[in-house]
Amino acid sequence: MARLIAQRPGLRVPGAWDGLELAIRAVLGQQITVVAAIRLAGKLVAQYGAPLGRPLPGLSHVFPSAAVLAGADLAALGMPKSRGRTLSGVAQALLDDPRLFEPGREGGVARLLALHGIGDWTAQYIALRQLREMDGFPNGDVGLINALAALEGGPVTARQLQSRGEAWRPYRGYAAQVLWTSLSRAD
Repeated sequence: MARLIAQRPGLRVPGAWDGLELAIRAVLGQQITVVAAIRLAGKLVAQYGAPLGRPLPGLSHVFPSAAVLAGADLAALGMPKSRGRTLSGVAQALLDDPRLFEPGREGGVARLLALHGIGDWTAQYIALRQLREMDGFPNGDVGLINALAALEGGPVTARQLQSRGEAWRPYRGYAAQVLWTSLSRAD
């Protein structure tokens, strides 16, 4: 890990502009490829987002509001009904608690885990990127497992990743970002 950190001094965890959009995209990406998740997000925004008065290349709509998503039949976009319910539930939770995605608020992961369809990976990912919890660690993430395996030169399990991650506390989020970034270039 020290070698990867030395190659990227000052690397930071990217935040998010909008907690709802980040959470919706995280749920959309559960158990599907990144390409499929991007396609679904595009369909969701085109169907339920507000069109821009003057579209730009690659940008034609504003992300839908929580009120719109809470009442929408999102399964109609071609996803499992349970995932559509989760998306609507996340939007409704934000309407019920406008501070749901507020950074620095205690108990953020627990509040997210209480939502239907939000598991540990999704809650930790949202905590890391939106709630700014620097110890947020989406254990079991395939990218993290692959990056650690490449770093260590052999197969790694989710359990081994979790065990290794204990040594990185309270900055496991930074370790995750370093590992993810290592996948995007030959270091």
